[in-house]
Amino acid sequence: MKNILIVLLLLCSVGILAQEGDRIKALKRAHITDALNLTPSEAEKFWPIYNAHEDKMEELRKQGRRAFMELRANGPDNLTDDQANAIIDAGLNNKTLELEYTKELIQNIRKVLPPQKVVKLYRAEEQFKRKLIRMMKEKRGRDRN
Repeated sequence: MKNILIVLLLLCSVGILAQEGDRIKALKRAHITDALNLTPSEAEKFWPIYNAHEDKMEELRKQGRRAFMELRANGPDNLTDDQANAIIDAGLNNKTLELEYTKELIQNIRKVLPPQKVVKLYRAEEQFKRKLIRMMKEKRGRDRN
C-alpha cells in the first residue's frame, strides 16, 4: 500500500512539474512573439523552427546534467585521468554542439524573418531569462512567508 501511495505522489509531482514547464514555455512564447512583434504569418513559420531548436538544446542540457550528476556522485578526486579527460571532452563537445545548433537556428530563421527581428531574438531571450529568474525569486519569497 505504501508503494502505491509513493508512486501516486511521484506521478502527481511529475504532472505538476510538467504543467509548470508548459506554463513557462507559453510565457516564453508570448514574450518572444511580443518582443519580436511577429505577424501571424511570421509566427507560423518561426515557431516550428524555434521549437525544434529548443528541443535540441534541451537534450544537450539533459546530457550535461547527467554528466554533472555522475561527476557529483563520484567526486572529481576519484576520477582517473582518462575519465577526467572524457568529461572535459564531453563538455567541449556539448559547447560545440550548442554553437552549431545556434548557427543552424539563425540560418533557418533568416529565411522567415527580417534581419532586424533576428537580431532582436537574442535580446528577447535574455530578457525572458531575467524575467523568469525574477519570477522564481518572488515565488520563493512568497513560499517562505
